[in-house]
Amino acid sequence: MSRVAHPGLLHVENVFVHFPLRSTFMRRSREVVRAVDGVTLTVNPGETVGLVGESGCGKTTLGWAILRLVAPTSGRVLFDGTDLLALSGGSLRRFRRHLQIIFQDPYGSLNPRMTVMGIVGEAMRVHGLVHSTRAQRDRVAGLLETVGLRKDFLYRYPHELSGGQRQRIGIARALALEPRFIVADEPLSALDVSIQAQIVNLLKDLQEKLRISMLFISHDLKMVKFLSNTISVMYLGRIVESGPADELFLHPLHPYTRALMEAIPVPDPLSRWKPTPLRGEIPSPIHPPEGCRFRTRCPHAFEPCDRSDPDLLEVQHGHLVACHLVNEPAAEG
Repeated sequence: MSRVAHPGLLHVENVFVHFPLRSTFMRRSREVVRAVDGVTLTVNPGETVGLVGESGCGKTTLGWAILRLVAPTSGRVLFDGTDLLALSGGSLRRFRRHLQIIFQDPYGSLNPRMTVMGIVGEAMRVHGLVHSTRAQRDRVAGLLETVGLRKDFLYRYPHELSGGQRQRIGIARALALEPRFIVADEPLSALDVSIQAQIVNLLKDLQEKLRISMLFISHDLKMVKFLSNTISVMYLGRIVESGPADELFLHPLHPYTRALMEAIPVPDPLSRWKPTPLRGEIPSPIHPPEGCRFRTRCPHAFEPCDRSDPDLLEVQHGHLVACHLVNEPAAEG
């Protein structure tokens, strides 16, 4: 098992996830959907990295690829120096307990035929963390208390729970194996607004208490800012900007990031705020534009954008941008 020295707990290096289009009887297809197209990012110990972008940009696919729930086409996923994509069988299984996921759908992600006791405790038995029913019950009851539920939920079924309670069960299941890294895949999007605040506060408290590293995937920028130390902005399969959360909100540099920021509603009835909608439609991930992928919707596109895709470069300490407008400001004039 090879190990690579790297400062981050998790380092995703140039990962691609391409899905081939299905051929038909009349037509053989060689085209692919470029869901993730060369992403590199790092999550440090105890850090939460927010991943934002419009629906269909590849956020969830990247999170699933990190956990090997979908197979990456190429690249490396280094966890504590070990390339997860090079592992299989028992070697991969030993690492699985350290990387867990909170799914987006609290309704579809829980087995309707299992009680909370079985849903949360099953992985404990599989990984040999408990050796009796009593030990399992005690550990699951403790996890329920951790996520704000009473122990009398132990023998309830998912259909007896509200959406917020189901998501708390999903969080308890993710914590059951004492992981070091969690992918939170849009855990708020299926919940009512009033419940979202409770869940995001729970995630914040757990992250600070347990010092778990997290990749928090969402399209809600305010929630991402509240939870995250660092934010990466994804567009059409690639990271276009990344930096410290406060810096990114105060000084967004990529035109796409600025457009996302301007679309955040202002809770002031007297405000004259009007969002500036992005022009055009999101291009197809099957045939992305040549050059900069955002150029077809960018109000500042100029000649270099047509012919080359900008690299993700550091313009300030820890603040990276992939934009010719930022990296070649002199060329605009």
